[in-house]
Amino acid sequence: MTNTIRLTAAQAMIKWLSVQMTPEGERYIDGMWAIFGHGNVAGIGAALHDAKDVFPTWRGQNEQTMGHTAVAYAKAKKRTRAMAITTSIGPGSTNLVTTAALAHVNRLPMLIVAGDVFANRRPDPVLQQIEDFDDGTVSANDCLRPVSRYFDRITRPEHILSALPRALRVMTDPANCGPATLSFCQDVQAEAYDYPEAFFEPRVWHIRRPAPDTRELAEVADLIRAAKNPIIIAGGGVIYSQAEQVLADFATKHGIPVTETQAGKSALAQSHPMNFGASGVDGSAAANDLSEVADLVIGVGTRFQDFTTGSRAMYKNADVRFVSLNIHGYDADRHGATALVGDAKVTLEALTDALGDHTSDAFDAESRAGWLAAVDAHCAMPTDLTALPTDPQVIGAVQRVSDDKTIAMCAAGTMPGALKLLWQPSQGGYHMEYGFSCMGYEIAGAMGLKLALPERDVVCFVGDGSYMMANSELATAVMRRVPFTVVLTDNSGYGCINRLQQAVGGAAFNNMYVDCNIEAQPAIDYVAHAGAMGAHAVKAADIAALEAEIKAARGRDIPTVIVIETTAKDFPGPVPDTSGGGTWWDVAVPEVGGKAENREAYIQNVLNQRTVN
Repeated sequence: MTNTIRLTAAQAMIKWLSVQMTPEGERYIDGMWAIFGHGNVAGIGAALHDAKDVFPTWRGQNEQTMGHTAVAYAKAKKRTRAMAITTSIGPGSTNLVTTAALAHVNRLPMLIVAGDVFANRRPDPVLQQIEDFDDGTVSANDCLRPVSRYFDRITRPEHILSALPRALRVMTDPANCGPATLSFCQDVQAEAYDYPEAFFEPRVWHIRRPAPDTRELAEVADLIRAAKNPIIIAGGGVIYSQAEQVLADFATKHGIPVTETQAGKSALAQSHPMNFGASGVDGSAAANDLSEVADLVIGVGTRFQDFTTGSRAMYKNADVRFVSLNIHGYDADRHGATALVGDAKVTLEALTDALGDHTSDAFDAESRAGWLAAVDAHCAMPTDLTALPTDPQVIGAVQRVSDDKTIAMCAAGTMPGALKLLWQPSQGGYHMEYGFSCMGYEIAGAMGLKLALPERDVVCFVGDGSYMMANSELATAVMRRVPFTVVLTDNSGYGCINRLQQAVGGAAFNNMYVDCNIEAQPAIDYVAHAGAMGAHAVKAADIAALEAEIKAARGRDIPTVIVIETTAKDFPGPVPDTSGGGTWWDVAVPEVGGKAENREAYIQNVLNQRTVN
């Protein structure tokens, strides 16, 4: 006879989550972020309280930013661990749509346990219930379906017996990894059921490493042997697979230079001789020059996003071929690439065996040295400390006082492009959310990154626009004593998109505060604001002061926010002008109307579109 234990569905869920383990003996779900409402406080809330000694609960300030923290944690852990979030029904659930989309785009695991309406429908409509007049099964949680890799609605207490393992199966699947949403009806949370005791036995979740197909492997090996100017684009899949050293060995042995995506940056330290820097719109001259003449582009764990490939117009060789080594067939089959489906680490090891002693070495190593010299010049200490600094000068200041423990992180605005091009990290010294490029990710993401890697020195770059979108988890970090450093660059508006707006022929409009339809220009005191949440907040008068404040921040056990005013008028285009990098980006330009500059931009856009291979 099967032994059972009588628990509510919510109690059973938390008990089960508490014994799902990694091969290293840690909980796979580290704990649960929670904001309670009537849809989850009595069921899940009570269960979390009862389990607080074995399964931690943390309170955040906003459902979206709690999710951002969880995403950053999973990214820093290279998908080997994750966090969960629970919300009430209605706005609590819909607040998670953005962060679920962020996790979905970046292929990162996150468990969402969203409170839902009553399964028995007796009290309908309950507070915060959205009703579809033509479909009685719909609730607000259905908006999470398109941004979840797995979605299930728990309408019976026994449903968790299958729903929970399915959710974690998706989260630990290297190909299908992403957010899993369990829409948990609030009455069902409180219902009791006799669960098999065996269901609560500890389980270890292993992340598989699929080997490549032998035919695909042989085809790609032949393409590499035949190529005269091959290059590698290292994407985030290299880091997720923990294939950093294997990639370094592969590139060195076979003489193939490596360029980087935002997600793949720091897979190789910038000091590695085969690292030629960023690729694409925000790319280095060294990387983009290699791309122009490449006859074989080998993507490893990348989606060939438009920013990475310059909307595919940067490849000038008419005979260029693409190879896509990717864990998922969907990503491996992009842009007519020759697919090589498999785990990055295992597949690179197999590919190097297939290539034997083959080497290319058909690249100009001096171009790398020239690019790095240009980086140093752009990031150098300004000669005039009274002038507002540029973003590259801010980056240079942080770089000069950083070491191998430093991780630079960001998500949106000017800084992602500038950092991708100019930041020179050690291996693992870079964390960028650029799949969704979500404004407001930075503060919460910095907390998640520090929670995942407490031994690292986390430096969060955020503009004033993104800071204003979401900053409240600063208070959470203060309460939890999670220290990190925020470099808040204040240029009085959305400087990056303002430059793009003008670069495509438009007028400066509704981005910088000075160009907005307002009655008074703002005078926001970011130091006072951050300080009111408990952070140590200061304003740096110049670059020298910024360097001193960065060093001073390392001794604190709370976040430090350093505000520095920067110029918004130093760059003529959508990304920083570093004189020798970057390439075209396909942005839709109006075909008719507007200024003369708009018409010129449209014509240039059409001409560039015609060059795409």
